[in-house]
Amino acid sequence: MRASLDKRAAEVAAMFDRTAERYDVTNDVLSLGQSRLWRRAVTRAVGAREGELVLDLAAGTGTSSTYFAAAGARCVACDFSLGMLRVGARRLGSAHAGRSPDRLSFVGGDAMALPFAEASFDAVTISFGLRNLGDTDRGLAEMLRVARPGGRLVICEFSRPTLRPWRTLYEEYLIRALPGVARLVSSNPEAYAYLVESIRDWPDQAELAARLHAAGWEAVSWRNLSGGIVAIHRARRPD
Repeated sequence: MRASLDKRAAEVAAMFDRTAERYDVTNDVLSLGQSRLWRRAVTRAVGAREGELVLDLAAGTGTSSTYFAAAGARCVACDFSLGMLRVGARRLGSAHAGRSPDRLSFVGGDAMALPFAEASFDAVTISFGLRNLGDTDRGLAEMLRVARPGGRLVICEFSRPTLRPWRTLYEEYLIRALPGVARLVSSNPEAYAYLVESIRDWPDQAELAARLHAAGWEAVSWRNLSGGIVAIHRARRPD
């Protein structure tokens, strides 16, 4: 799988490989506990149901994927970081007496060239991974391809705080506080310099919605979380 990635994607994947062991703990600390609230909001937005097949992209260690499986859906946790997937599979195996539950599987894959057939999934979701793709529009088109007609898309990604004072405070946190905290808790603190840059370069809520429309998705909407620090975008593949 790694050989199929372009150079930038391979570099990002290697960066996440080095971050894998303490990734979930670091996210909890850096988000001041908000990451758990965001994860629950994504779970509600996806609305996974018994018998559905859900694709969780940029799944990392599969923390979010377990919520979809717990709802009764079958979930494929897909990520281009094999290190992340290995950590997730190991933890899941330990939690289930050495065997993974039938409803959750880990698959290495590039979101810009997904290793799945067209119209395979009832729902596709990606949290905090879309901005890591070398070509966002190509990724959105791939998600459309593998979603079934009428299938759901849920994207959770960093966005733009809606109130100027809050935006200023947030930017100060990104620039001044986050790198120092990352050095204390992360297994790869250099990765969080990349995190800050990618957040600041990312489009706002309306621009991402427009790109979803352009990729062929319909019924596009978004909901702000934490004052717009994060936004959940929802869309549907046309019937």
